[in-house]
Amino acid sequence: MSCLVSRPTPDFVAPAVMPDGQIRNDFQLSELRGKYTVLFFWPLDFTFVCPTEILAHNSRIAEFKKRNVEVIGISIDSAHTHLAWRNTPVNQGGIGPVDFTMVADHSHRICQSYGIEHPDEAVALRASFLIDKDGIVQHQVVNNLPIGRNVDELLRVVDALQFTEEFGEVCPAGWKPGDEGMKADADGVSEYLTANAASL
Repeated sequence: MSCLVSRPTPDFVAPAVMPDGQIRNDFQLSELRGKYTVLFFWPLDFTFVCPTEILAHNSRIAEFKKRNVEVIGISIDSAHTHLAWRNTPVNQGGIGPVDFTMVADHSHRICQSYGIEHPDEAVALRASFLIDKDGIVQHQVVNNLPIGRNVDELLRVVDALQFTEEFGEVCPAGWKPGDEGMKADADGVSEYLTANAASL
């Protein structure tokens, strides 16, 4: 596995099911340059933890859009399998008509280029990447197959990135919107810890 944080995002062109349910054969990640992007991988369609994560992302699409974030999901299934899963009701093990793009990594090239293919199972690990407007990876988290992700934490990281970009301050441990930031120098650390060390 590799860490991509601070590096340019590996680009790709692949088939995808778009939010309107249409299959597009030439979806390219770099088309989203100029927007923030959350790219998240799951192992397989029609499985167990995966639909909970997909529905968790989908139920927060409005929150991502408020932050100018595009959400893109990827697994090694074909676009036709993605479409079948979208067309299966939630109460029958499907995900319904989700409002984000689902990319088909049938060749495994994408998960391999991101360094998150499971070494034994030949599927993607549960990996999420936050990509800034310039195409640079700012955040990466990778879980093993049984462990679902926390999408609210991903939104918090988006907020932290946008805070640092807007105000030029860094975000201390546990920072959330409305909290004060920290100046990235010795005086800033001393000032912040004097006020907040007991609550860390």
